[in-house]
Amino acid sequence: MSALPGEGRPEPNPPSPPEVAREIFGERLPDAVRYAELLAEAGVRRGLLGPREVPRLWERHLLNCAVLSEVVPEAVTVCDVGSGAGLPGIPLALVRPDLRITLLEPLLRRTTFLQEVVELLGLEEQVSVVRGRAEEVLNSFAPVHVVTARAVAPLDRLAGWGVPLLRPYGEMLAIKGDTAEEELRRARAALGRLGVVHSEVLRAGVGLVEPPSTVVRAEVGESPGGVRFAAKRAKAARRGNRAGRGAR
Repeated sequence: MSALPGEGRPEPNPPSPPEVAREIFGERLPDAVRYAELLAEAGVRRGLLGPREVPRLWERHLLNCAVLSEVVPEAVTVCDVGSGAGLPGIPLALVRPDLRITLLEPLLRRTTFLQEVVELLGLEEQVSVVRGRAEEVLNSFAPVHVVTARAVAPLDRLAGWGVPLLRPYGEMLAIKGDTAEEELRRARAALGRLGVVHSEVLRAGVGLVEPPSTVVRAEVGESPGGVRFAAKRAKAARRGNRAGRGAR
């Protein structure tokens, strides 16, 4: 494998990919293997991934995230909120070249790693890395069709960050665990206040990965983030228009 800039040339130590990885990643499997090596070495060394996660990198992390592609619409823009080490954004990009993905992450050491991985895997035209929190970039961020997240926060709090980044009629896809149904039940009132008009729990990767990935899907209506966020966006847009007229 190629080491990240500034790193030595480590011995790759993640497990070999299971046979199903070829079916899921197709011709991009070599890049997925390279990403697994980067996670196992530089990712662990920089504190982005715990060393105990290395033996289960494929089943628990890469494949679990890659099968999210089954429920993402075609040719849409995606923002991976709290991307961390690039999960699920990087596996999703490898499986779905039709997507345009932004990896949104507030910590510098993580965005540095993400940018290096994007360049090493040749994903520059498809994937961009933005440093910041969702609530901080709200007024400067172009709304997207889909927001993704994994292991970031409880659903109601996650929706407060992710839903306002959506364009009208977009959707948030959050990879959750066994308690997804209960978490969704508790969060439904909060989701409604944010403009979510439909929510459900989906299973991705059935027949491919075991267990399948559990995904909470929350679809918004005309005003993502609710009326308060829609008004905030409109106010920011008016300020921008006035500034533009003043500059002419």
